[in-house]
Amino acid sequence: MMAAPGKLALFRLPPLPTVGELIKLYNLRAEKHLSQNFLLDLRLTDKIVRQAGSLRDAHVCEVGPGPGGLTRSILNAGVSDVLVVEKDTRFIPGLKLLSEAAPGKLRIVHGDILNYRMDRGFPENVSRPWEEDPPNLHIIGNLPFSVSTPLIIKWLENIANRTGPFVYGRTRLTLTFQKEVAERLTASTGSKQRSRLSIMAQYLCTVRNCFTIPGRAFVPKPEVDVGVVHFTPLVQPQIQQPFKLVEKVVRNVFQFRRKHCHKGVEKLFPEARRVEMTQEMMQKADVDPILRPTELTIPQFRALAEAYAHFCTHEPSLLSYEFREELRLKNLARQRNKTMDTVMAKPTGTPPSSQQA
Repeated sequence: MMAAPGKLALFRLPPLPTVGELIKLYNLRAEKHLSQNFLLDLRLTDKIVRQAGSLRDAHVCEVGPGPGGLTRSILNAGVSDVLVVEKDTRFIPGLKLLSEAAPGKLRIVHGDILNYRMDRGFPENVSRPWEEDPPNLHIIGNLPFSVSTPLIIKWLENIANRTGPFVYGRTRLTLTFQKEVAERLTASTGSKQRSRLSIMAQYLCTVRNCFTIPGRAFVPKPEVDVGVVHFTPLVQPQIQQPFKLVEKVVRNVFQFRRKHCHKGVEKLFPEARRVEMTQEMMQKADVDPILRPTELTIPQFRALAEAYAHFCTHEPSLLSYEFREELRLKNLARQRNKTMDTVMAKPTGTPPSSQQA
């Protein structure tokens, strides 16, 4: 039977030592303090790569490749090239071996993804206008748990501002998270996993919880299972306000997740005017103040963000107001007054008694 047209051109890696053998060869060990967990089963790494969609002739940035299991699956998917960003020096020799086996297809950057300028990592002709289909550029990664949440928050802000990897257009992401974080990212209105992360991810992206990998598939075995999540940035964000403003409103609402939502909204305003401003904001947004944070829809969060933005336009100092800072200053003043009262109340000493005859 003849191969389908074009199939012959697909690149396949030559026979190589297995990832397990490489780990032994270079005496690699997953560092607990870096929350590293290796995925050695290439059927699972292939399955992660499939969630990204077709990678034929794609440019891919892989985050934290470690011993290179996922990298092999990406290279075998017919990509144009892969840029790997690895912080841990111990993995560089094994990645260089892969690079030699895939000439011109694998670029290695030794650095921290949180600081790496991905907007300079790929040629300009990869770019697609934001309103059109996503570019043929993907970010894929089996992320260490310790970096996954700060990294996705950073990338969501990049999406909102069309910076970093999103200067090329609506770059898609396929990433691993602790199962609980994956559930939060994709949680729907009213579910108990609904959180700040749910709103921040879903107002900017279509988010899909692809599948769960049992913890036992990793070496060493983490205490939790792992979820694979796919993100496609939306052409139009569901909330048309600056990222920092949206993040502040959402963070304040969810800080009292079991209470009525007005409790969190209150903390957006200074204590002296808190009650009337909260009341006005809830009315302006037309949101029921006794709904729980988990019950609020994204359109309701949009209405709250727009109402808060209206206040901030008339009173710009509100944007930088943080209730915890006001509380801290109040406690400091109270401590100072208490110290002063103690000093004032101390007896200044009694005159010596006259000597008796």
